Amino acid sequence: MADVRPLNALHYDLAAVGSLQDVVAPPYDVIDSAQRAELLERSPYNAVAIDLPKPYDETGPEASGEGDPYERAAEAIEAWRQAGALVDDPEPAIWAMAQDYPGPDGATHTRHGILARARVEDFESGQVLPHERTLPGPKQDRLDLTRATKHNLSPIFSLSTLDPWPLVAAETEREEPWGEATTDMLGTVTRVWRIGDPGVHDAVTELLADSQLLIADGHHRYETAIAYRDEVGGEGPHNYTLMALTGLDDPGLTVFPTHRLLSGFAGDPERQQRLGNGLRELFDVTEVDVADLDPIGQEGVGVFDLYDSHHKRGFRLRLKDTATLDRQLEGKPEAYRRLDAAILETLVLKGIAGMSEDDILAKRGIGYAKSVDDSLALLEDGSYDVAFILRPIPVDQVRAICESDENMPPKSTYFFPKVPSGLVFNPVG
Repeated sequence: MADVRPLNALHYDLAAVGSLQDVVAPPYDVIDSAQRAELLERSPYNAVAIDLPKPYDETGPEASGEGDPYERAAEAIEAWRQAGALVDDPEPAIWAMAQDYPGPDGATHTRHGILARARVEDFESGQVLPHERTLPGPKQDRLDLTRATKHNLSPIFSLSTLDPWPLVAAETEREEPWGEATTDMLGTVTRVWRIGDPGVHDAVTELLADSQLLIADGHHRYETAIAYRDEVGGEGPHNYTLMALTGLDDPGLTVFPTHRLLSGFAGDPERQQRLGNGLRELFDVTEVDVADLDPIGQEGVGVFDLYDSHHKRGFRLRLKDTATLDRQLEGKPEAYRRLDAAILETLVLKGIAGMSEDDILAKRGIGYAKSVDDSLALLEDGSYDVAFILRPIPVDQVRAICESDENMPPKSTYFFPKVPSGLVFNPVG
């Protein structure tokens, strides 16, 4: 049984800090040094100061400067309390959240969810399910931060097999939101309501007791929560972690692809030829106009679009048959063997391009982009040489892989919009 409960949140006093707009931040792992500085210019109380006490580079937290950044974060939380910028909620609450956003597909959507605390369960229990592999660097960084601050400072975004939104929707219709902010460059508007009704709390807890929780964004944070729970031991608030929960059936839930970019081909004609020959052996290849690069809506197993900086032409790749794939992925579940990111990793990245698992995890010779335009721009400026454009993963396929014993390759899913940091903080010690 999933155990989801209200929390006694530490949260901003909006009258003291000015507005939610000034103090929220994107998740820590998408913020570079320049954006971190810009967020701190908005407000000295911006959540980035405590959630990202040292910036991230491509593979994890950067080397630390002088002093202990995690202790500085803990000291900042206490100083903000003393200044009245942060207040401890004396009563438990569930926080309803709605995000109005323009998707990368151009359509406007509204995604609904709740912020609550969920009991930390081992993956083997089958109650909380991962779908992506993780890296050791970010996990150590999050664990050091949790030890120092004794708070969850950003929520884990998870999908629940039962939808709690209908239980809180009426409350959001009766009241204005507690806070509202534009939370990304694309104009996503995030609104949150504090729901203090114990009857609603009980109904949410009862409903989600029969639900599974699928981690969508925040695998490193969840594995950190497991490690912290085990380190502290016994019962207590450390047995729960902060989650943003959206129902799998929410009409505003969308999953977008993350495209793969390869480097190291432009100055190596032999490697270029080996890639071309290998692709023609495994895929039917047809030319497409560069303006039409995007395989979304294409039917079939293993369909990708490709563009390379040498030929400056677009191609559509369609897997000829699954025999080689099924042989190499023997024993893997059907949902995994038909996952575009797994097909590309197995047959092309590791097969034709000769990349290792370590290369992929360390991002040696591989990068990622969220849109076709960004992919082409990174080839145009010479950062990468080859772009593979992927289709989005259906939500049902995400669910099927989560329910298996397999984890997807890194960056297989792109859940948009991100859930910002700074809405509420969850005490764990």
